[in-house]
Amino acid sequence: MDPSFSPTIRRRRLARILRDLREESGDTLDVAAKKSGVPRATLGKMETASLKRISASHLDSLARLYQVDKSVWEGMHQLAKDAVELGWWSKYKDVFRPGGLPSFEVEASFIRVYEAQVIPGLLQTPAYTKGVFLGANAYSEERIRRHIQARMKRQEILSRLHPPEYAAVIDESALRRRSGDAESMREQLLHLTTMATRPNVAIQVLPFSAGMHAANLGSFQIMEFSEPSDPTIGYAETPTSTLYVETLEEIRRYDAMWREASSAALTVAQTIDFVHDVAESLED
Repeated sequence: MDPSFSPTIRRRRLARILRDLREESGDTLDVAAKKSGVPRATLGKMETASLKRISASHLDSLARLYQVDKSVWEGMHQLAKDAVELGWWSKYKDVFRPGGLPSFEVEASFIRVYEAQVIPGLLQTPAYTKGVFLGANAYSEERIRRHIQARMKRQEILSRLHPPEYAAVIDESALRRRSGDAESMREQLLHLTTMATRPNVAIQVLPFSAGMHAANLGSFQIMEFSEPSDPTIGYAETPTSTLYVETLEEIRRYDAMWREASSAALTVAQTIDFVHDVAESLED
């Protein structure tokens, strides 16, 4: 399978097409369901991307109702087929929730991150990741091993043939807080400086000297997509839940916070020097 392919994104894309077609027709959900013969509950799930397997006959009925041309009809059926494929993350159901972060990252063209507490997952070394989960005191060795494997697999998007642009603003506290021993932490910091030299990766440190800033309420991620019909998605998580947002107002707020944090942070060149200094200051 194409490593930049996401069934979740394709299902959401089809849902938006169906919703837009219905709204353009002027029909309500009840009216469209009655005219097409597609059960209202089923149509509702199709339009909210909560129905994984979509009947070809239902699609045909909706295509006739909305009088779409052949190319649109074929596109709808292809998206429905794509939606039932499995992404690589399906092998890690014990690590990722259904429709989790990898299913959006894999098709993103631009990913922006602000991280306050730890090194962002796409930039972590295996030893650092292990230290993060050991520090939680809630995972078995086998579970930690699975998390490390899954995180390293996630990172492949940054080195594939057509990688996304990736820009991370990392609070200085994440550099100062050790994960594992001094050697592991030094390895992690030097890995950051190496990643920062990649053409598609920009890393900035937000130093303590910057004081308070717009993003001080917590970590978050913004994902943009090359397909115009795929809306930008904001992502944040808590110990018990994850939050995805995509309304224009919410995305504008995330965007403003990230830009202000980036403006207050060190430049990429300054960051590389800063991280080197932190690595050299580590004591065994």
